[in-house]
Amino acid sequence: MAETKIIVLDDDPTGSQTVHSCLLLTRWDVTTLKEGLQDDAPLFFVLTNTRGMDAQSAADLTREVCINLKQALADLNASGREINPLVVSRSDSTLRGHYPVETDVIAEELGPFDAHFMVPAFFEGGRFTKDSIHYLMVDGEPVPVHETEFANDSVFAYSHSYLPDYVEEKTQGRIRANDVERFQLYDVRGDSLARLMALMDNTCCVVDAENQQDLNNFCNQLMTAAGMGKRFLFRSAASLLTALSQLPPQPVSADNMSRYVRNEKPGAVIVGSHVKKTTQQLNALLKMPGITGIEVNVDEIQDNYDALLESIVDQINTIHQQTNTVVIYTSRFEKTFSSQSERLDFGKLVSDFLMDIVRRLPETLGFLISKGGITSNDVLSNGLSLKTSRVVGQILAGCSVVRCPSYHRRFPDMPVVIFPGNVGNDDSLAEAYQKLSAKTGFDQAVDEAS
Repeated sequence: MAETKIIVLDDDPTGSQTVHSCLLLTRWDVTTLKEGLQDDAPLFFVLTNTRGMDAQSAADLTREVCINLKQALADLNASGREINPLVVSRSDSTLRGHYPVETDVIAEELGPFDAHFMVPAFFEGGRFTKDSIHYLMVDGEPVPVHETEFANDSVFAYSHSYLPDYVEEKTQGRIRANDVERFQLYDVRGDSLARLMALMDNTCCVVDAENQQDLNNFCNQLMTAAGMGKRFLFRSAASLLTALSQLPPQPVSADNMSRYVRNEKPGAVIVGSHVKKTTQQLNALLKMPGITGIEVNVDEIQDNYDALLESIVDQINTIHQQTNTVVIYTSRFEKTFSSQSERLDFGKLVSDFLMDIVRRLPETLGFLISKGGITSNDVLSNGLSLKTSRVVGQILAGCSVVRCPSYHRRFPDMPVVIFPGNVGNDDSLAEAYQKLSAKTGFDQAVDEAS
């Protein structure tokens, strides 16, 4: 009998923010994909980082992953290990990302599917869907996401929170709002199996969910339908993965994450995200004792790259020797660009600069916090050059901790916090720093989540 494996193509590395003990892959060659497929965890993530690309590049990369995945599945099947893939295109809970580009490619390469489900709920971040309208909690009040700053994203702007209208907008009318199947709260909380079994021809479905139990109940029915032969594709935020994977509590609690810090040494924080929430969190962090900030003026990078890099690295080493945690953050102003390609090119330049900093962080660093989704992907794949890493759990709701492998050349076993740009309250970044800086539990040899 085939075993089911949840395969998550994650457009930035924050999708693991509700699960633990699973692998994150920053490479997708056939051999590495086989490693993920054969891992004991019920799911694994392929970090594609496509949210930081243009649409064509995102399509090409997604296709490459799917082609290699087909080969990896075929190889394992030939060796006697049959795996039933459950594919999730994980993206932003505020509706940014390359939809329908990525789901279209996945359907072409891994289909046919009977339906694809849009499930953007992320409860830990205050995102939920009711009456097919997607909301974000702001200062304790639900706000339709099209009324938030995220809808004005310079690459992924949109005009609708009512998901059928969002689908019609993003597919440019190829999928009409009236043709979208709506699974409302009474559906997800009731019995939808007969309706799920009747879906065909990759019908687009949008799903309400106000709490985790809603998705748990709905996913039980989805899995039953899948077990009866239905093939489904998902475009979701992180909370769906909690329901699909059904993992037990994480092995190490959030309050005990300091035990992973290496040798009680101070850490570093890399801040690349520019959303308003990140800036508020950065300001709170910079007021904390034991913190020293270094601002990277992004306007200086292009003309003064090497000298600026040397200056910042020297400052970091001095701060580390003083046993302070250093916060490296990009200048907070939002630059404007004449085209999307110009914006992406500049973003790559800034990221390359930050990753050169990461590669030259002190080898005795105790921990690393990466703030921002795209920044975190670059930290894992480029700055730290990790092929794989394992999620040990969450230090805060929506913020995963991974560890470098024990054989890492510079930072063996170092904990790395993946902190999304748009998660938490004003004090959350400072809270994560405090948890890692706690001086309890360092004398215990802990390897529960390795």
